[in-house]
Amino acid sequence: MKRTILYISVLLTTIVQAQDSADKVAAPGPLKITGYVEAYYGYDFNKPLNNLRPNFLYSYNRHNETNLNLGFVKANYQTERVRANLALGAGTYMNANYAAEAGTLKNIFEANAGYKLSARKNLWLDIGIMPAHIGYESAIGKDNWTLTRSLVAENSPYFESGIKAGYTTDDGKLQVAALMLNGWQRITRVEGNSLISYGSQLYWKPSDRITVNYSTFFGTDKPDSARLWRSYHNVYGIFQITPRLGFTAGFDIGREQTKLNGKAYHTWYTPVGILRITPGSKWAFALRGEYFSDEDGVIISTGTANGFKTIGGSINVDYLPLTNIALRMEARYLKSNDDIFLKNNAPKNDNTSCTFSTAINF
Repeated sequence: MKRTILYISVLLTTIVQAQDSADKVAAPGPLKITGYVEAYYGYDFNKPLNNLRPNFLYSYNRHNETNLNLGFVKANYQTERVRANLALGAGTYMNANYAAEAGTLKNIFEANAGYKLSARKNLWLDIGIMPAHIGYESAIGKDNWTLTRSLVAENSPYFESGIKAGYTTDDGKLQVAALMLNGWQRITRVEGNSLISYGSQLYWKPSDRITVNYSTFFGTDKPDSARLWRSYHNVYGIFQITPRLGFTAGFDIGREQTKLNGKAYHTWYTPVGILRITPGSKWAFALRGEYFSDEDGVIISTGTANGFKTIGGSINVDYLPLTNIALRMEARYLKSNDDIFLKNNAPKNDNTSCTFSTAINF
């Protein structure tokens, strides 16, 4: 009997020690390594001869081929007062959006470090390359309601480089931020530009069903010799009307001087709406309507009489077999006032495309 009791005691002690060791191994540390891969196949019914989709599209921009839109490995370090992110990326998204950057900067998806300025309040100072404070769509496709990005997302910053001071209320419902930036989607400032640009953000989430955001940009993205001041306003709301029905509405407007030291401005604007239906945990459907007006070619230059005035619509089907996997399909139609598209080297005013993607985060 004594031997049995002794044996049970040793066995229980061993189990407890093993459980303690497992808990120590499983306990999350300050450093976390994650990754993301999104591959796609796109088909443009205008059949571009160079297999490159229209130049105002920077994601999923290859025709009739399977490719990598975005893949990255990310290291995140987080303690109570310190945080840092480093992510190295590759893909056609990186090639298109980082084309103006030099050398190894072309592959830096994110690189920033931050310090919590207050021991009691959520007041942080972050410096480096970080996701843009403008817009509700990010470069990470799986996080967006539609497979491809809206015209407004493609033609406003995805990333930015600078200094960000951000404050979040204790209940997490309100976030405010002020930024000093190197420019409009820039890591390296434009050669000959001696000035810093600025940004602000007001993000309000009063409940799980409502999100409202207002972001701004003010600065210049040109050399001092040809300086044109630009201002930009981004407003959007995300409304989860029911557990299965959500709606996103956004409106962006920008102004830029017509000439150096001029008092006249060119204006562009773009409204967008996305309706999302999730009948179950594994399926999602989205309908998007959008319009982009840039008559003077500030952001999208066409060289045509009416400039870039394009309306678009898309339908999206997502299958989510697991929480970290998304299989997606989208059909998209764009129609412009002018013949800004080409088919068989002949101008036309519309474009139809289909895109398929597989996105996995790990």
